[in-house]
Parts: sequence; structure tokens; C-alpha cells
Amino acid sequence: MWKRLQTINQNLVWAIPAAMLLGVLVGLGLQVAPLKLLILPFTFLMVYPMTVNLRIQSLFNQLDARLHIATGLLNFGIFPFVAFGLGRVFFPSQPYLALGLLMAALVPTSGMTISWTGMAKGNVPAAVQMAVIGLIAGSLATPVYVQALLGAQVSVAWKAVFTQIGVVVFLPLLLGQVTRVLLVSRFGQEGFQKTWAPRMPSLSTLGVLGVVFVAIALKAKDMARNPAVIPAILLPLGILYLFNFLVSTWVGRSFFKRDDALALVFGTVLRNLSIALAVAMTAFGPKGAEAAVVISLAYVLQVLAAAWYARLADRLFPIVPVCAAGTPAGSGSEAR
Repeated sequence: MWKRLQTINQNLVWAIPAAMLLGVLVGLGLQVAPLKLLILPFTFLMVYPMTVNLRIQSLFNQLDARLHIATGLLNFGIFPFVAFGLGRVFFPSQPYLALGLLMAALVPTSGMTISWTGMAKGNVPAAVQMAVIGLIAGSLATPVYVQALLGAQVSVAWKAVFTQIGVVVFLPLLLGQVTRVLLVSRFGQEGFQKTWAPRMPSLSTLGVLGVVFVAIALKAKDMARNPAVIPAILLPLGILYLFNFLVSTWVGRSFFKRDDALALVFGTVLRNLSIALAVAMTAFGPKGAEAAVVISLAYVLQVLAAAWYARLADRLFPIVPVCAAGTPAGSGSEAR
């Protein structure tokens, strides 16, 4: 079973469109209103396993202030406003599609940040710190950004939004940390890392596919009446990811050494779409399903973009040979 789940997790680029297609078929053929009851269980299944692998204590390790300040400026000072601007251009009369685009840019970093940073031979400890900081700061900032940027068009019930964030983010985070402690005490750190840690993303993927399926099923009839909505969503999402990758790559190459630069890129461009999807589906009522469609499509683009970027990492950030003295060959400066 675990191998099958891991196979699904490794093929999200196919699994998510399959869940979307199934959602369309079910939504067109059946009465799907009762599926709303599955939103909270699927949401919890999506977020809780993800938090088991987060090490909150990593925040007490030494932080590279310069790296994390740059990451924060990109995550909260630039990218959400770019997403907001694209929403104004592409969805001027569809505020909940604009909301989905904004939320796809609001909660930075995810487990993918850590995984892709590791595969590209970047600074994994810094990526872990970014994931923890991004989860907490992004969850708290989301209602503030939504109210400030889209409050005139989207109904934001602050109490309801913060309550839902508590239920779908901070409660799973607390339970995830307790679970981690119990598993480590029972199986040891090595046993946890070898057996249980690899299983958690697979469980989270089940929740993701469940929420995507429900979101698409609830909007299937609307999409059937307006099939052009899918390419209309993919275009601004593609522009958003392309812009984010270009800017983060430039900042990384200009100001940081290679391993830190890669952590910065994956810690800013890749978003915690699970949290965005969870909040969209639980905090904004029936209209939240429109935003969830945008976030579901962002999953597909994000996985594809991350995979291609990891392949290009050595070209974008060449590994400079190091001589015996510990400095880059042919240079007295620090390698990028």
C-alpha cells in the first residue's frame, strides 16, 4: 500500500489531473452537494501528515538573517502583489478566481521546497527553516492580505477565517509535532526517518487528491457551461510562476552562494498550495470552490516547473570546483 501511495505522490503531475477529471465526471453525472461533508476530513488528511515532518525546533538553530530577510521580502512584499495585479487584469469581474490566484501566492514553502532543494543540492537546513516560517507567517498573513486587497469584492469574515486557519493549520501542526515525538520515542530518530517520514507526504497526497476532487465536482456544471475557464486560469498562473522563478533566480545569483540561492528559489517560488486549498475550501463558503479550481491547477504547474528547474539548477548555479585550500579554483571569492 505504501509503495502505491508513494508512486502516486511521485506522479502528482498525472494524479491531480486524474482527480480533476474524475471530479468533472462525478459532478456532471451525480448530485454532489453531500460531498461538502468530505471537505474537512480531506483537509485534515492533507495538512496533518505534512506537519509531522516539520521540525519546529529548527527555528532555534542559527538563522542566516540576510537569506531569510530576502526570502521574506519576496514572499510577502512582491509575489502576492504580482498575483493580485494579475487577478485584476485577467479576472476583473470574477473576484473568487482572483482570490484563488492571490491565495496561490500567499502561503510560501511546502514539503516540496525541502525535497527539491535537496535534489538540487541546495541548503536543506535553510529550506526547513523557510518551510516553518512560511507556514506560520503565511497562515497568519492570509486573511490580512485578502481583506486589504480583495475585501471590497470578496466577503471576508475575519472570525470565521481565523477559526478555520486554526482548525486546518495550527491544530494539525500541534498534533503533527506530538505525533513526531511519539514516533521518534517509539522507533528512534533513525527508524522515524527511514520508515515513517517518507510515508507522510503520501498520506498528505491522498488528502490533496480528495480536496481537488471535491472542489472540481462542486464546480463541474459551471465549468461545463464555460469550458474556456481552464485555459483562462492557466495563462495568469503560468505568468505568475515564470515571473517568480526569474526574479528569485536573479536575486539568488546576484547576492547568495549556490546552496543558499537554491534554497531561496525553492523557498519563494514554491507555495504551500495545500494550506491555500484548505483555507479556500473551508473559509469562504460555496464560492471558495472557484478559488480552489485555480489552486488545483497551480499544483500541476508547480510540480512541472519545480521538476524542470531542478534539472536546470547546475546550469543556472554552476558548482565551482574547490581546491585543496578550500577556495574556488581560479578565484579568491566565494563560489556561487
